[in-house]
Amino acid sequence: MSKTYRTPEKLRNQKDVWPFIIFSVVLSTVFLLYPIFYSLYLSLHSMQGLSSVFVGLDNYVRMFQDDVFRKALLNNFTFLVFQVPIMVLLGLLLAFLINSPNLKGRTFFKLALFLPSVTSLVSYAVLFKMMFQIGGIVNQALMGIGLIHDPINWLNNPFWAKVTIIIALCWRWTGYNMIFYLAGLQNISEDTLEAAAIDGANSIQKLFKIVIPQLKPVIVFTTITSTIGTIQLFDEVVNLTAGGPANETLTAAQLIYNHSFLYTSNFGYSATLSWALVIIIAVLSVIQLKVSNRD
Repeated sequence: MSKTYRTPEKLRNQKDVWPFIIFSVVLSTVFLLYPIFYSLYLSLHSMQGLSSVFVGLDNYVRMFQDDVFRKALLNNFTFLVFQVPIMVLLGLLLAFLINSPNLKGRTFFKLALFLPSVTSLVSYAVLFKMMFQIGGIVNQALMGIGLIHDPINWLNNPFWAKVTIIIALCWRWTGYNMIFYLAGLQNISEDTLEAAAIDGANSIQKLFKIVIPQLKPVIVFTTITSTIGTIQLFDEVVNLTAGGPANETLTAAQLIYNHSFLYTSNFGYSATLSWALVIIIAVLSVIQLKVSNRD
């Protein structure tokens, strides 16, 4: 039986690797694991500033009785129900159009549609606020073509404020999802589509029997990431409506921020709300994966 001997050079190479491994483990522990466990510790305490008092499950009891938190979650799910399907379907449609072999200027359209996702959040939020003001360009355009007679109070009306945020989210992230769908479409073999055409399949049958099933992993990925992003929605709401009017656009992430830095600086209760969001995101992700994996 042959034996494998470790030469001094191999041993020296292995020793050179260990500092890098230890360094990465230490960084992961300090910046990833420690915050996770410390946030769980905070959720069991009432902590303001440096003072900390153990309260057990009182923060969790308070969370279930918190009408504002329930309102914020309802707003999150309202955005989720409307914004995610629109963004997914619109992204698929744009990917199909750009993937057309007869389209000229494809690179320009891909860049133009993807550019919003890398645009400065504050910059585009300021532009949206200007556009959707009572005297903004959106109302002027709608009145100019006769769709409305009086200007809409987009940012201060409970219904239209939600619509404005959904429009902003779709504008920003639809092109981002479209790039994934476009990559998936370009990986579908033309031979498969030609074989289906020879067998008598029409365009609709090829779409739903060949293209969509092969795009399923990409669609599931973008749906889950869009769901996570919507549950964690913070930036657009803060910059466009500040959660108003009357908490009608307040989200859970903004409420966590408010409890941490604006209200009573209760980091313990904020950590409790954060763990609630983690659990909700995990449950929704598992449900989506289970549903998508059904035969």
